[in-house]
Amino acid sequence: MSQIKIGIIGCLGRMGQALTAAVLDHDSANLIGGTEMSNNDQIGQFIKHPNTAAQTKIKITHDAEELIKSADVVLDFTCPTATILHVALAEKHDTALVIGTTGLNEHDEKELQKATNSNAIVYASNFSAGVNLLFYLTRKAASILDDDFDIEIVEIHHRDKVDAPSGTALSLGKEAAAGRGKALPDIMDRARDGISGQRQKGNIGFASLRGGNVTGEHTVSFNADDERIELTHKAADRAIFARGAVKAAIWIHGKKPGLYDMFDVLGLE
Repeated sequence: MSQIKIGIIGCLGRMGQALTAAVLDHDSANLIGGTEMSNNDQIGQFIKHPNTAAQTKIKITHDAEELIKSADVVLDFTCPTATILHVALAEKHDTALVIGTTGLNEHDEKELQKATNSNAIVYASNFSAGVNLLFYLTRKAASILDDDFDIEIVEIHHRDKVDAPSGTALSLGKEAAAGRGKALPDIMDRARDGISGQRQKGNIGFASLRGGNVTGEHTVSFNADDERIELTHKAADRAIFARGAVKAAIWIHGKKPGLYDMFDVLGLE
């Protein structure tokens, strides 16, 4: 099988470096380029393998459009404003996208959905196979356990994470709500402070912790009188997300236009 040409937007960030390593290490992937912001002092330098420091012959550029034009699939784990611009460029050049950017608002997601009329896009809050299994199990458990079981979602991430709750925590909430035939915004308790009153039956609560260099931990807790069920995933390294993203990139190449997620990639019903 010929190698798939993959480009990485934001190749020098934490996630960008993990993606770079995963692409370089994959037999079916061919890294053709990586971009950074125009003021980055490494523009024009050669990309190196983040783990081995082996130097490639690929220069870091700030030209996202040229990269998108040249690639079969582009990986974008940047920020909402940049991602929506890249979605438009990918639509223009008929390039498939794998998007792991978190914090997209309703308008952003509508723009992304519109682009899938002509483009193939994998969009997920988390690309770990284990986390996506957690999504699946959360929905299943919520559909079996009635609202005598209060649902609480707790997540912890490194001190530099800027959004809360995490995109993964929100996705877990959506799966739990769907399991009970509800929409998350209707039953969501994002924060409690001071005299917050008695817990509303059927609501889904969230708590976000930040500190250290924690890659990411998520727990969905189902709490009834005298018993508690907990589903937990702990990530030790960003490499698990990067490997999943490359798996998604290999999978989506040649797919029909549409919006896909990791359930599609992994074959989860």
